[in-house]
Amino acid sequence: MKHIPIVTTETLPGKTITETCGLVRGNTIRARHIGRDFLAGLRNIIGGEINDYTKLMAESREQVLDRMVDEARALGADAIVATRFSTSMLAQGAAELLVYGTAVKVADDG
Repeated sequence: MKHIPIVTTETLPGKTITETCGLVRGNTIRARHIGRDFLAGLRNIIGGEINDYTKLMAESREQVLDRMVDEARALGADAIVATRFSTSMLAQGAAELLVYGTAVKVADDG
């Protein structure tokens, strides 16, 4: 499967955007785990990284990026530009992670 570059910039170096395919996005909603919350509370007291939450966020980022790329592929895009992440609390202990960008077709410069 062809690699689709994802950038936060409006352009892709060495490429010219030839067509805009549209908005693409990926999201997930994750709930906290009571056991993790207990350990996080302890970590807040003594300080340091909360490894379980770091792992949860890393997995969530990969999942939403994969979903966004799937949408871009379905549109026939070669790349995704202007990529942004957003988070929001939906309920006590549950949050949404959203990534969005513009799917585009590109050609090599020159």
